Amino acid sequence: MSRQASRDTGPEVAVRRLLFAAGHRYRLHRPVPGLPRRTIDIVFPGPKVAVFLDGCFWHGCPKHATQPKANAEWWRAKLDRNMARDTETTSRLAEQGWTVLRFWEHEDPLSVADRVAEVVMEARGGSKRS
Repeated sequence: MSRQASRDTGPEVAVRRLLFAAGHRYRLHRPVPGLPRRTIDIVFPGPKVAVFLDGCFWHGCPKHATQPKANAEWWRAKLDRNMARDTETTSRLAEQGWTVLRFWEHEDPLSVADRVAEVVMEARGGSKRS
């Protein structure tokens, strides 16, 4: 598991490049307020928009998640904890007034970037600057 990229994954970099090219500025891998061991993938601190790009295996994608056969019980418990942690993180951020966007790694980077840009502009009151 130590060889699995936890940040700067291909889908994450693709979305970031599209956002940056469109003029949106953001922060990367910032801690979740109140939960310092958890990080937000892409952060727009001013409008309080948090973007997570979740891996299908690690976060239980309904389309692409697989169940390991070896040590199945341990893996099931681990993946269930990951999903519970995602839910807790989302609710904690929402309670603090953040808009939380979660996307799967298999989603089209262009549509993800468009959706993020749309939400950021709405949160900023419709202005183009991010």
